[in-house]
Amino acid sequence: MRKLLCRLFCGFLLLMVSIFSAADASAQNVSENPVDYLSAVGNIQTEMNAKYMAYISAVAHGRRARKIEKMRMQTLDAITNSRYKTIELPYFKKDNSLRQSSIEYIQLCYSVFNEDYAKIVNMEEIAEQSFDQMQAYILLQEKTSEKLKQASDKMQQASKDFAAKNNITLVNKQTELGDKMEIAGELNHYMNKIFLVFFKCNWQDNELIKAINSKKVTDIEQARSAIIKYAAEGLQALDTIKNFKGDGTLAMACRQALQYYKKTAENDIPKVTDFFLLEENFAKQQKTIDAKGAGRTKEDVDAFNKLVKEFNNGVNAYNQLNNNLNANRNRILENWQSAEKGFADAHMPHYK
Repeated sequence: MRKLLCRLFCGFLLLMVSIFSAADASAQNVSENPVDYLSAVGNIQTEMNAKYMAYISAVAHGRRARKIEKMRMQTLDAITNSRYKTIELPYFKKDNSLRQSSIEYIQLCYSVFNEDYAKIVNMEEIAEQSFDQMQAYILLQEKTSEKLKQASDKMQQASKDFAAKNNITLVNKQTELGDKMEIAGELNHYMNKIFLVFFKCNWQDNELIKAINSKKVTDIEQARSAIIKYAAEGLQALDTIKNFKGDGTLAMACRQALQYYKKTAENDIPKVTDFFLLEENFAKQQKTIDAKGAGRTKEDVDAFNKLVKEFNNGVNAYNQLNNNLNANRNRILENWQSAEKGFADAHMPHYK
């Protein structure tokens, strides 16, 4: 049984307010200067967002979400600290709209990390059990990301409204963190699409292996037909997915895997079922000739010896075929995992 690399990819487009000159103004000053006040609200969120980026960066670069639960807890602490700092801010000239919007935004972030991401972590282990569960797992990630995106947009609008009321011209400039989080959101969505195409075929291939190990010819045929169907559908889907920033390596690795699964199912697996049928017939004939005992004829013995030779040749051919299938399957999986990691390393920003 092969172990799939699952990722907790939950892209989140960060609201980054403009960079102002007075970044660390005192509480007394920010309540009088609208630029300082707007900057203070944005700066308080920076630590929280940096912790978040460190978390998704760690997962994206190969660390399973359950193994880095400590980082999620640290993110929750950072969110809590941001909330306390925002609560401590004074009203701006009796206007509490921006402060309250920030508090609501931070509270939603806490809820998402405390509840939604906890569900994602819990689903991680069972996601590999079926395509439907993996699809639900990724869908939850996408919905969680969308929830954060909507909250970010709402917070951004509150900042724009505050700026408009106080005659502030916002500069459309993002920090390095903002740039990285935007890239992460785009990358996660792209990789999820490719991964689901790969996983559907790969999961069915695992079912095929189970059927082969159990020597259940009917189940083998069902799995084989499903692989041919899913591989064909996946190859068509890949034709509609554009490369990510000109990089088509992940899609190519997925295409190679699907082509392998399809070719194997069409050309090699029928040989496996033929051997199992031969093996089944050999066992029946052996029982028959053993039952005849001294009554078996020369024709019976000659026919059985011919079958023995055919069966022995079949065993040798099956063993060679099985070894080749296992070697090629491992090569394809290693190629996919290497491409997946390399793609994430190339495009997913590292952040600590």
